Amino acid sequence: MDLARTEVGPGAGAKPRPRPRTGNAARLGLMALPVAFFAVFFAYPVAAITARGLKSDGTWRFGRIWDVLAQPDIRHVLWFTTWQALASTALTLLIALPGAYVFARFDFRGKQVLRAVVTVPFVLPTVVVGTAFLALLGRGGLLDELWGVRLDTTVWAILLAHVFFNYAVVVRTVGGLWSQLDPRQEEAARMLGASRFAAWRRVTLPALGPAVAAAALMVFLFTFTSFGVVQILGGPTFSTLEVEIYRQTSEIFDLSTAAVLTLVQFAAVGAILAVHAWTVRRRETALRLVDAASTARRPRGAGQWALLAAVLATIAVLLVLPLAVLVERSLDAPGLGYYRALTSDEGGLFLVPPIDAVGNSLRYALAATAVALVIGGLAAAALTRRDAGRLVRGFDALLMLPLGVSAVTVGFGFLIALDEPPLDLRSSWILVPLAQALVGVPFVVRTMLPVLRAVDGRLREAAAVLGASPWRVWREVDLPMVRRALLIAAGFAFAVSLGEFGATVFIARPDNPTLPVAVARLLGRAGELNYGQAMALSTILMVVCAVALLALERLRIGLRSDRTGEF
Repeated sequence: MDLARTEVGPGAGAKPRPRPRTGNAARLGLMALPVAFFAVFFAYPVAAITARGLKSDGTWRFGRIWDVLAQPDIRHVLWFTTWQALASTALTLLIALPGAYVFARFDFRGKQVLRAVVTVPFVLPTVVVGTAFLALLGRGGLLDELWGVRLDTTVWAILLAHVFFNYAVVVRTVGGLWSQLDPRQEEAARMLGASRFAAWRRVTLPALGPAVAAAALMVFLFTFTSFGVVQILGGPTFSTLEVEIYRQTSEIFDLSTAAVLTLVQFAAVGAILAVHAWTVRRRETALRLVDAASTARRPRGAGQWALLAAVLATIAVLLVLPLAVLVERSLDAPGLGYYRALTSDEGGLFLVPPIDAVGNSLRYALAATAVALVIGGLAAAALTRRDAGRLVRGFDALLMLPLGVSAVTVGFGFLIALDEPPLDLRSSWILVPLAQALVGVPFVVRTMLPVLRAVDGRLREAAAVLGASPWRVWREVDLPMVRRALLIAAGFAFAVSLGEFGATVFIARPDNPTLPVAVARLLGRAGELNYGQAMALSTILMVVCAVALLALERLRIGLRSDRTGEF
């Protein structure tokens, strides 16, 4: 989420204010609970499952790493994981950059609703994305019915699904910055004789470079760790690292191979996040931005209207059509037969009717959201000041690791590590929300941090000088300004918790399945009724996510209006 930030610093000749001596101590205090949470529920399970795979009779078998990497099928998995991530990233940028320009520079009717529609795929669970493209490209899908063409189990289905999923990342990241670049700089270059393309290449493109790089790295990260999409659309032919870790863990029970692949993915994700942090710092410090509302205007001329039409057509075909086909397939049975079948447990696939997964998912997501808000809010408060040392920057990187480390490893690690008192949680319902909260915390931090950093630090200092405690300073100064951002963070945490699949598939109990787990199990069993019920459950999950996102969009617009009024 891109919010314009206004920095207020001391005027010319003003003496710098001494920093409170208690600042670092307060920051470390804020970091204590998030660090403990990540140590117990992230680092410990991942280390436990990795150690179990690489230890034999108390001896570390590091030579196993080279044995695994030397296997031809594993090298093929590594190559395909990297290749499809690069191809997905390039294709996403190619298709989404025109959309980023349209949303940044054009003002047209229905723009806000369309922005929400574009963002819906990103908050959808990957299982739903895979199911939607299966309904479009798979056996009995729309293309199969119209032209007898099937693209499931092909790399094109995977690439298109990844573009569908990550289109909003480019539009939001690049378009958000593009809308705040002063267009008069490019106009000045054209007045000096530069062509339209030359002015864009020499003025706008360098300014957009950090945002494009950040978006590309995020898309690469999401596609490099892709699980649900490849699991459903790849079939037995294609496997990413995440899918292979799942296969080695749950089907072959080869923990040593799974541990090696986890370490490889961990190293790759760490490198990606390091590069991403560098690009974000460049983006924050190198640009001077203007109000986004002042740069958008109605399209002018045939070329701009044609570009707008092309972007709208792309959104309709690539983003809306798969979801529409998903809904249509869920309604194939007369009298809402697939939806009515969800209320019965006669099929034996679940211990409870599949419809119970809706209530389970909502309860788990609400609990996960509460945990994510507490942990993420404390972490964001600790990271508020930009002049942080290496320790705090390392803490910032730690918060992002759950987005890239194998969720399969985390879920199975929960079962391996949290099985003895005082942390014997295997039979506890809280295990699922804790795993989901790990994924929600980074979204809370990234949503709240820009707003917290925009609060004038002098207000906090004045409250502290007047005798307010740190808690009262937060309640009286920060909270009124970040209340809406807190609600947005809660919405994002709720949406991503609702769709978490990689870890939940291991730890959700058979009598309490979540929606993504129920969809995956239905798709994994032959039969028209199971397929139709999977489509119906996916539609329900899509509607819940879309409603949450529309509420977020209204909050985002209100937040932007409030901040515009302030500044």
